[in-house]
Amino acid sequence: MMQRFKAVSLLRRNHHNPCFLNQYRTLGSLPDSALTDDLDNQVLVESKAWSRTAILNRPPVLNALNTAMAARLQKLYTCWENDPDIGFVAMKNYFNVVASFLKGSGRAFCAGGDIVTLYHLINAGKIEDCKEFCRTLYAFIYFLGTYLKPHVALLNGITMGGGAAVSIPGTFRVATEKTVFATPETLIGFHPDAGASFYLSHLPGHLGEYLALTGEKLNGAEMIACGLATHYAHSARIPVIEEQLGKLVTDDPSVIESSLENFSDLVYPDKTSVLNRIEMLDTCFSHDTVEEIINALEIEASKTNDPWCTSTLNRFKETSPLSLKVSLKSIREGRFQTLDQCLIREYRMSLQGMSNEISRDFCEGVRARMVEKDFSPKWDPPSLEQVSEDMVERYFSPLNEFEPDLELPTKLREAFT
Repeated sequence: MMQRFKAVSLLRRNHHNPCFLNQYRTLGSLPDSALTDDLDNQVLVESKAWSRTAILNRPPVLNALNTAMAARLQKLYTCWENDPDIGFVAMKNYFNVVASFLKGSGRAFCAGGDIVTLYHLINAGKIEDCKEFCRTLYAFIYFLGTYLKPHVALLNGITMGGGAAVSIPGTFRVATEKTVFATPETLIGFHPDAGASFYLSHLPGHLGEYLALTGEKLNGAEMIACGLATHYAHSARIPVIEEQLGKLVTDDPSVIESSLENFSDLVYPDKTSVLNRIEMLDTCFSHDTVEEIINALEIEASKTNDPWCTSTLNRFKETSPLSLKVSLKSIREGRFQTLDQCLIREYRMSLQGMSNEISRDFCEGVRARMVEKDFSPKWDPPSLEQVSEDMVERYFSPLNEFEPDLELPTKLREAFT
């Protein structure tokens, strides 16, 4: 019992510390009820001594998450949390397994939610299926964010959107030179969701606003520097890390941390990294409105001729104006909210974005980038000036007076702040 209290205490401390910040299945001790239908192949399971690993297994779509995957993860993680013979859990890419892990098959850990499926559901008028997806995924994210056992995510590949959402709330995140992180939702007329307004808003300075608005990428070294990852290792060392973790008989996060540190590499962002422009970034992205942020970037560009300013301004031209304003407000609110409050608010926002009642930007963005791939979205409204305050405020309201909010077990599982 003392070990469990020690583990929970350390898990909670980590959320406040940015520095800490052919396929097969082994059934292990899982009950038959956890392994039922063919959809289970989308999340495989590996068993080690005192750990279980969840393997995201939809490589043709870069392990994009759907409702069935989120539901299976919830079932597995609940089973593992309640099993006294399992000390920790992991998630990973196919060839990276450890602890109770999460990992992904192929070149991606997870590229996010299955937005193409959502696009087709919306166009077919199946909004209730979209709601179910959000409810199921967000509930799992909250469960992971309040998990009572250590969690290791091996982020050896693309880690975007929902992929970040099912890894960052856990205890440990191991990045490699193959890791690519981003929250690119404004490029598809959406907003960083699934808990992103919580973890982005807690990054150093105004880095969260920059990542949320531009959708720009970070590599593994940058993730470790800003606290999104807790450890960094070259991908060639991942099999050794997995082997060592698989030998551990513990539920103590400090023991797992020591094992990870034994094989971690010391890395720093390169000279061109945005993290080496953090003062300029803060100067520009600390402003109250998107228009003021863009104006500040234009001033810096004229004064310094810094190519970063120019590339950032060009990036803004690719994004949905409505998404920019909605996302900025979301990050700013997230800075003063708990994880559950962020998820409940984001659920409202996501339903509004998928309902097409305020704008069809989400469907238009997915069409332009993921379906027809003409990369020429026709945003509505087409400019920041035409985005009214009322449109932005509606995004943060329920679809209607009868629409229930997302329900999370906050009385049973305390949220992180």
